Amino acid sequence: MLSYIVWSPKPYIVDLGFTELRWYGLLFALGFIISQQIMFHIFKKEGKKEKQVEILTLYMVVATIIGARLGHVLFYEPARYLSNPIDIFKVWEGGLASHGGAAGILIALYLFSRKYDNISYLWILDRIVIVVSITAVLIRIGNFMNSEIIGEPIDKAYGVVFGREVELQLNYLTTAIEDVQVEKATTYGLIAGTLENDYQNPVKVTILYNGKNKLEDVKKFTENQLMTKLQDQNISQHIQFSKNADFQYNRKGGVIYASAYGEGVTRHATQLYEAISYLFIFVLLFYLWNKNRSGLADGRLFGIFLIGGFGSRFLIEFIKENQVAFEEGLILNMGQWLSIPLVLTGIYFVIQSFKAEKGN
Repeated sequence: MLSYIVWSPKPYIVDLGFTELRWYGLLFALGFIISQQIMFHIFKKEGKKEKQVEILTLYMVVATIIGARLGHVLFYEPARYLSNPIDIFKVWEGGLASHGGAAGILIALYLFSRKYDNISYLWILDRIVIVVSITAVLIRIGNFMNSEIIGEPIDKAYGVVFGREVELQLNYLTTAIEDVQVEKATTYGLIAGTLENDYQNPVKVTILYNGKNKLEDVKKFTENQLMTKLQDQNISQHIQFSKNADFQYNRKGGVIYASAYGEGVTRHATQLYEAISYLFIFVLLFYLWNKNRSGLADGRLFGIFLIGGFGSRFLIEFIKENQVAFEEGLILNMGQWLSIPLVLTGIYFVIQSFKAEKGN
């Protein structure tokens, strides 16, 4: 049977001390590497020069990063960044918008097509959306590894409890805390006088204290400051703890472990929903290109991509947490408003491609 998942991986692969090798960065880069290889295949099959792919890759990397960053700045947090312009360049802190990335790519491809007589704007758009789809898959998996862009709570067994925010919130309470671990609790006994079935989605949180601290001091801190922190909204939206949560203590080696159980808040894994939809779009677009190639009417693949990609984005936004506060008062959130014109544009291109096909 399907069961809830507790998801709280470290967002980095390895900590190098001066910096971290993060999953998101690796997957983002991998998306461009895979895309370049697919474009080499496409250009070769259609008699284009491979050198053009190398130039195209440079255009795409620069356009995606600049466009996605400026899109987030302008659409989601303009006041914050206009008051602190230097923060615009801090891409490593997060804040990339796919709609801005799309706009950047459209401009870059127009400039790219102007360089070559044998490459039209619609021709390159039809091919580039194939690889944009697979890159989007990897980027959304990167978002999942970062535990960001999460979905709304869902009262189902297959939801995901995102524990990373809980770990971060507790880790910075005091230097005495060395680590925080959030995991799924499958079996446990009497917790604060209640039976285990009182928790539908039990989650175990373990605080690792430096063993140099006295056990009495650790207990006092845990049952006062830390217990208060557990009721904070940033934590309760992921794991809900009783105000009388019962902590169990034990010392192993140089570490004191304090463990308690809470009710996990299961949410939609919207990052994976989007990744799956983009993967389906990639397979469809590649199949249509491979089957028809030069016989395919210009603009059709581009139109299908806009309809499928931003249509699925529009629908998934209904079960996704809003990214910024001002979206709470909107009928549709910012992602949905930005998706509507792109879906309509896609419909236009698909219709035009069929008209052109009939005209021939």
